[in-house]
Amino acid sequence: MPMEEPLFRLPLSLLLFLSLFLLPTSFSSTHDLHILNAERRIDLTSHIIKVYLTLKVENLGTSSASEVHLAFSPAEAEHLATVKAAATSGKRKKKTYTPLDVKSAELPDGPNGTKFFTVTLLTPLNKGETTTLEVLYILTHSLEPFPVEISQSESQLVYYRDSAILLSPYHVKQQTTFIKTPSTRVESFTVVDPAKRAGTELKYGPYEDQPPYSYSPVLVHFENNNPFAVVEELEREIEISHWGNVQVTERYRLVHAGARHKGAFSRVEYQTRPDATGASSFKHLLAKLPPRVHSVYYRDDIGNVSTSNLRTDYRKSELEFQPRYPLFGGWKSTFVIGYGLPLQDFLFESPDGRRYLNFTFGCPLTQTVVDKLILKVVLPEGSKDPTAVVPFQVEQHLEVKYSYLDVVGRTVVVLEKRNVVPEHNVPFQVYYTFNPIFMLAEPLMLSVAFFLFFVASVSYLHVDLSIRK
Repeated sequence: MPMEEPLFRLPLSLLLFLSLFLLPTSFSSTHDLHILNAERRIDLTSHIIKVYLTLKVENLGTSSASEVHLAFSPAEAEHLATVKAAATSGKRKKKTYTPLDVKSAELPDGPNGTKFFTVTLLTPLNKGETTTLEVLYILTHSLEPFPVEISQSESQLVYYRDSAILLSPYHVKQQTTFIKTPSTRVESFTVVDPAKRAGTELKYGPYEDQPPYSYSPVLVHFENNNPFAVVEELEREIEISHWGNVQVTERYRLVHAGARHKGAFSRVEYQTRPDATGASSFKHLLAKLPPRVHSVYYRDDIGNVSTSNLRTDYRKSELEFQPRYPLFGGWKSTFVIGYGLPLQDFLFESPDGRRYLNFTFGCPLTQTVVDKLILKVVLPEGSKDPTAVVPFQVEQHLEVKYSYLDVVGRTVVVLEKRNVVPEHNVPFQVYYTFNPIFMLAEPLMLSVAFFLFFVASVSYLHVDLSIRK
């Protein structure tokens, strides 16, 4: 049976044109790149885990490469808060860092559940060239208390699970991993030769010539009595008034996420033996607020709490306060912090005539993880076309809020993000248009209200206001 002819044919010259000009010339597979040296430093001194990764990448392919891929295991991907990357140049004190764009990606040949991120290089990496990348990624809820319950007098021990070998889609020529613990008390750790421990540091490696997606699980059991402060939900409301004030109200639902407390709590023992009891508990919290704050208050469900201290200067403000009771593992506290700020420090006008608020995203409490952050920016009544500019991905939607003397209500820009860490405390902007005529609405309504009240009072009292001799 004769072979059927295709419906159409493309000339060879056209095929060459398509291959040269329509296909990306900077494409390079993961087999073209390999890592000459990888150094990973894992900081376990807090419940927020910071991993510093230095990669020296070389291109062995025939085409240039403009991207480098990072791989994370399913456990890391579940608790990953942020990933940052920078290109480095120079040595020691003269070293410079240039931030690079990092985006989520997918690779078809990766193991199941592996999450990938793509780092875009400043300039394509040609054949035989090398570049050095500095990567920072942060993990939350990755320390597992064991035992899961402790008494008031016991220290807190936790598990940390990872791999002695870097998970990477590339061949790694040489690599070393350092793990730093908060104290010298390390109950046990997995040995993957060569491995050694010195003081508060564990060293795995160096390991030579590891193929792509190599993995060697390790488990470290160590003491960590640092506060496991986690805000289950934080709602920050920033209300703008064009009459000269920015009012901020923050509603916290805080929990100690460490090993749960068991047995009875003795306040007498806690106060008389502070060094021997409640090692993993915390009773002080520190909030870093903007400079020039005023009218600061702190209250909980019972009422105002006076155990607070505010320190202010022209650069910053710090509010140190104590909950009504110390927080042990599993204990919770709900409270509200409010303060006012001068409008001129945070509201500006863009070249196109729009107004915009420049404020700080994230949570003011130090060394705190926020499971869910809801940030609301309440614009003045009459504001239109609101636009939020945030340097990372967040969920956005609009609401309407009614306050005193409002007619059409105030537009509220709502930003939501989960798994927020201190590295998310960066500036963001909310742009909007506003007609100054709306500033006269409330004074006119007050004037009309007083006038009507006066007329009604005069009519009710039957006062004769006529002019007589």
